[in-house]
Amino acid sequence: MQLLSVIKSRKLTPEQLFMVSVLAVNGGNYLYNLILGRVLGPTQFADAAVLITFLLVLSFMAMTFQLVTAKFSVLFENAVFTNFIAKVYKQAFTVGVILGLLIIAFSSQLKALFNTSSSTMFVIFGCGVPLYFLMSVNRGAFQGKKAYKSLSITYQGEMLSRLIITLGLIFLFNIQSSAVIAIGIVLSFVFGMFPFKMKDLTLKKTKPLSLDYSKQIKNFFLLTAFYELTQIIINNSDILLVKHYFESYEAGLYASLALIGRIVYFIAWMFVMLLLPAVVELKKEGKETASVLFKYVGYIAVISIVIVLTCLSFPELIIKILFGEQYIAMAPLLWKYAIATSMFAISNIFAYYYLSLDKYVPVIISGVFGMLQMLLVIFFHESLEQVVHMQIIAMTLLLIIQLVFFKLEIRTQKNALSKD
Repeated sequence: MQLLSVIKSRKLTPEQLFMVSVLAVNGGNYLYNLILGRVLGPTQFADAAVLITFLLVLSFMAMTFQLVTAKFSVLFENAVFTNFIAKVYKQAFTVGVILGLLIIAFSSQLKALFNTSSSTMFVIFGCGVPLYFLMSVNRGAFQGKKAYKSLSITYQGEMLSRLIITLGLIFLFNIQSSAVIAIGIVLSFVFGMFPFKMKDLTLKKTKPLSLDYSKQIKNFFLLTAFYELTQIIINNSDILLVKHYFESYEAGLYASLALIGRIVYFIAWMFVMLLLPAVVELKKEGKETASVLFKYVGYIAVISIVIVLTCLSFPELIIKILFGEQYIAMAPLLWKYAIATSMFAISNIFAYYYLSLDKYVPVIISGVFGMLQMLLVIFFHESLEQVVHMQIIAMTLLLIIQLVFFKLEIRTQKNALSKD
């Protein structure tokens, strides 16, 4: 009782509240995937994994708009911000419509490419794409203004609605098709829109931003878009390539491995959400920013070590509890996959830190190693174990190069200060 009274008496900061919320959202998303894995079995879960991977790819693409909105929500105020946010909404919706139509138009080709049982799931998914882009701009505004309560609500609404709607359709109507999963995903975008400020979304012609502002936005947008592309390659190419090269049963087994192993990356993402506005604000005020980086890198390093050691010590128990006996073949690879995602999660913090400071070299480094990972899997995929080994090689090299770049940057800054 004393512990409860202490917790109640201690008021959480908005940042702490958001971190708790993100952990809850990740837990809900994990529960969603775990239940699907158990209910559908490896073969059918392979189709579901393709849709979930498409959702992750979409989230990374839309994240470009979210991060641009977040950064300039910190920098812009009053009328400039109003014009900026209206313009971003229009651009995001246009991109979403084009991308959604492309997915619908090439649904049959996507079915053949990823060996799925139906093309309908791609058609349904394509219909929801424009809404997801609008939702991401809305989140970017909350993130930049540090409105973490509203930001938490949007993520919780998306997660809870997807969990309830999808599982409700499966269990109530006993429908276990990929189309049901696609419907649940699309409807969750609707709930993820709330809270939403309708006044920021206008059809009226907005006033053009100054040339200097437009140039800043364009440069950061292109830089962020390129980095999010590397995120797509690193995070999702392995699942899609495995689905292409292996049978559905093996692809389903690998999807379960990837889901468990990526927990460290999903935890790391909440620190990235807090990192960007904090670094941009400190830079705006002329203060040092490295201490923020060190704090979050330390958090991720500790979490990574704990997860890798847990996966190494109790792989079969983890697989049995989360997915069941039918996925037990993946137990020996669990800790290895966790190492790969841990290397990526830590290097990702460095990349987003420099992205916040408008430095592009780490972004290019991530792009190079993202392509390296994909090429290694394309040329070396005799077994699922070999696929995991290729990722460990690529991600370890990526982290080493990011650390070397950071050290060189610190040395350059010190030399510049000594000359002054």
